[in-house]
Amino acid sequence: QVVFALNQTLLQQESLRAGSLQIPYTTEDLIKHYNCGDLSSIIFNHDTSQVPNFINATLPAHERTTAQEIDSYFRQELIYKRNERMGRRVKDLLEERPDKSFFFAFGAGHFMGNNTVIDVLRREGYEVEHTPAGQAI
Repeated sequence: QVVFALNQTLLQQESLRAGSLQIPYTTEDLIKHYNCGDLSSIIFNHDTSQVPNFINATLPAHERTTAQEIDSYFRQELIYKRNERMGRRVKDLLEERPDKSFFFAFGAGHFMGNNTVIDVLRREGYEVEHTPAGQAI
């Protein structure tokens, strides 16, 4: 599985470099949707851009199964569990020091798709609001 994942990642990067594969969104798209509070937009249909998409319709059936297993593993281990840990750390800090004010900054990847840091905090009973760019806090 590791060799398969490395090969697929290298193939994807080589295709990007050669121009035969295009990322379906630009950095400007990310910024626009972030500023609008719309990170669950259609451009994020693969939960995150931080993990290569191993699932490819041109793969043979046995490799497609391997790709789905790896994709699921990465999504669970690298995205969901990470966001869960970060959300719990925020919750713990807020509860340990209720008399203090905090400012937390996260990369955009923590807000895309399902099981985001915001989802974790909302499940814990916190109210989370989006602050658009340029709006005073």
